[in-house]
Amino acid sequence: MNRLKEHRTALVLLAVSLVFLLTGTLLRGEHEVVLEKAIRICLECIGIG
Repeated sequence: MNRLKEHRTALVLLAVSLVFLLTGTLLRGEHEVVLEKAIRICLECIGIG
């Protein structure tokens, strides 16, 4: 029983942290910045950018 409680606590903390991470990322627009940088790096690698 104790082990089940530990796993449940860990899963709840993991879920809460993922919600906070995704909320913060989406609200600040960081996903757009990362995508722009990835495109720029990729284009530089093939010699276009």
